[in-house]
Amino acid sequence: MNPAQKFKPISHLIDLSGKKAIVTGGAAGIGYAISYRLAESGAAVVIADINKEEAEKTALSLHEQGLESIAVKCDVSNEGDIKDMVQTVIDRIGGVDILVNNAGIFPQISLAEMTGIDFDRVISINLKGTFLCSSEVSQYMIKQRRYGCIINMASIDSMHPSSRGMTAYDASKGGVLTLTKSMALELGKHDIRVNAIAPGGILTGGVAQQMRGATVNEGKKELKAFMSRMVLGRMGKADDIARVAVFLASDLSSYITGSCIVVDGGYLIS
Repeated sequence: MNPAQKFKPISHLIDLSGKKAIVTGGAAGIGYAISYRLAESGAAVVIADINKEEAEKTALSLHEQGLESIAVKCDVSNEGDIKDMVQTVIDRIGGVDILVNNAGIFPQISLAEMTGIDFDRVISINLKGTFLCSSEVSQYMIKQRRYGCIINMASIDSMHPSSRGMTAYDASKGGVLTLTKSMALELGKHDIRVNAIAPGGILTGGVAQQMRGATVNEGKKELKAFMSRMVLGRMGKADDIARVAVFLASDLSSYITGSCIVVDGGYLIS
């Protein structure tokens, strides 16, 4: 058989032209990198972020590079905000094919100091927000009667705690991993794939700020201990996650659902 008849060209498999994507928390860090890569692959990208000003700056930045993007303000812990955001997306770009649940927070608070309010806030954004966005968007995907893709941001902490003081975060991300599998099971019959990415140490602005917030000695000690387990010997970049998001959003992964791809430089195997 002629290989050209058996295999689609790789350029076709990665092409997202005509697709509509929402990236929550898309204004900065990993969210920005994912937004850029999806747009570069041809998708129209919605930057859904609680910080409207930063979301608009990101959308403008993509426009200036010839990429299609709009900004929408959205607090993913607020069900009303999510409904309004999805309706705005439908009205402005005509549909949703890809949802990336990237919005999240990672406060470092010891168990002794953590309050119920602290715990609820992390769960509301990281886990409940993923559920609410997925529920609202998947209902619209089902009505569209065409392929859909949901990508959830889990963490290496979904599988194994990486440091102390992350109890709420670890609980939320463990929930995201199981939620991913449950949603994949339920939505598969509608041709909607649901997968997760589990980043390890990714050097974003938020991570750098958290490191600066620690005392000098404590910060150096914690970073040294963390880095000692990096098989590849370096922190990851936001684009390391974005490249995997493009893989999961494209036809390169058309037979993958309910899975989690670990992107941690080998941390978990060390």
